[in-house]
Parts: sequence; C-alpha cells; structure tokens
Amino acid sequence: MRHYPVVVFFLYSFLNLQAQITCSPEDSTLFKIKIEQLTKIEAAQWGDSLVFIGKTFLGTPYVEKTLEIGDKETLVVNLRGLDCTTFVENVLAFGLWFKNGNKTFEDFTENLKIIRYRDGLLNGYPSRLHYFTEWIRNNQSKGLVKDITSELGGEIVQKPINFMGTHRTLYPFLQDDTNYERMLEIENEIAKETICVLSQEQIIQQENLIKSGDIIALATSIKGLDVTHTGIAVRKNGRIHLLHASSSGKVTITEKPLVDYLKKIKSNTGIIIARPTP
Repeated sequence: MRHYPVVVFFLYSFLNLQAQITCSPEDSTLFKIKIEQLTKIEAAQWGDSLVFIGKTFLGTPYVEKTLEIGDKETLVVNLRGLDCTTFVENVLAFGLWFKNGNKTFEDFTENLKIIRYRDGLLNGYPSRLHYFTEWIRNNQSKGLVKDITSELGGEIVQKPINFMGTHRTLYPFLQDDTNYERMLEIENEIAKETICVLSQEQIIQQENLIKSGDIIALATSIKGLDVTHTGIAVRKNGRIHLLHASSSGKVTITEKPLVDYLKKIKSNTGIIIARPTP
C-alpha cells in the first residue's frame, strides 16, 4: 500500500505533461521518419552526430512564432516549420534521444521540455527561455552545453536585456499582466549577467577552434537584445559555415563561411559559442 501514492503521482505527472503538449498528426509522422533517419548515424563525434541530425531538416520551411499558439503556454512540437531557436532545440532534443537510448515520443518531448524551459519546468509563458544567452546559461547548468566563448578569446559585454518588456505589443502572451510583470522580473535578473562575445575580427583567428556541432548565437547591437539568430556550426572545405533555419525561407547551410556571412548583418557584433556536452 505504501507504494501507491508514488505510482499515482507518476501517473498524474505523465498525464499532466501530455495535457501540456501541442502536436499535430503530421508531426507524429515526421517524428517516426526522423527516428528512422537517426538509425543511420555513424559519426564518432557528438558534434558530428548533431550536424547529421541538423541536415535531416534541410529544406524544412522557416516559420516565425511557431510556439505562440492558443492562450496558454504548452510544449509545442512542430517539425513542419522551424525558426532559428526551435531548429537548434529540436536538433539537440533528437541528439539526446539518440545518445541516451530513448525509445518513445514521450522521451523526445521530455528532452524538448528540459531544453526549452528554465530548469526544465514548464510553468507558463515566462518559464520559457526567451533570451538565448539565458538559454545557454540555463542549459549549461543542466549539463547540456558549455559556453566556450571566453576560451576562444571573447570579451565581456554588459548591456540591459529588456527588449520584450519594452516591446510588449509584439508578444501576444505579454498582454496578460501576470506574464508581463514576471517577464520584467526575469529581465532584471538577466541584466545582472554579463555576456561574452567573440567579435567579428576575432572569429577568423579562432575559426580553427570552432567544431562542427557547436551552437552559434549571433550577438547584436540592437538595444535591449542579446542575440538575433542562432544555428549550428558546420565545417565545410576547412571553413566554418552555419547550418540554420534561415529567415530567407528554409533550413539551409550558408553558402559563404560564417565570417563572410556575418559581414552582411549590420547589427552583428560577433558570436557566442556553446558546445553541446557529450
């Protein structure tokens, strides 16, 4: 008898998680296809495995605001359309699924929840890791990635991170006063942290130290923002390129090396590099 409460709690937790998931039948089909593709991974290095997974998304349409669904925060599983952050999250979630010997769709959604939410806990819209520098820090605390920017010669930057709070009308969920007030609190906490950025001028000198599979975040000079874009490093003909969900329309690999790609972005101040932990 003493074991029953544990079983009931486990069952409640499982059903509660299921109730918080938004997923279409098409995504279930794509999940099965993705799992079949994962059986072909032969890469010896963890980073190369992530690149393999990332390439299975090539051609997937770029879609903005795929997580802004309904009037309540849910764990959105969308493999049909990706933005730059959900692309990275899905690649890492599938990577963990493969590395940990997971078997089920529920294992995958648990991985995605852990990656996407602060401390792995889905507790409303503000619990999502909206700012990518916090995404990196929080996933580093979970042992999933390591920020190696300082090791490559990055320099410390301190700037207010408050874009969401100062642009409330751009975010439907922030029309709710409770969500808005909580986001202001989170931004105040984030603003206490420093950001380490490898400048554009330094990237060419340190390019040989960036590995395939590293997560690359594009730092910005835009007021209140830390990062404008993210993707996965791919070494191609000896140079680092970016595998990413491009706003130009789909998941692709930059034609030009990362160094040259960044020169076209006026607001870019450099990159932040997070290395997924084997």
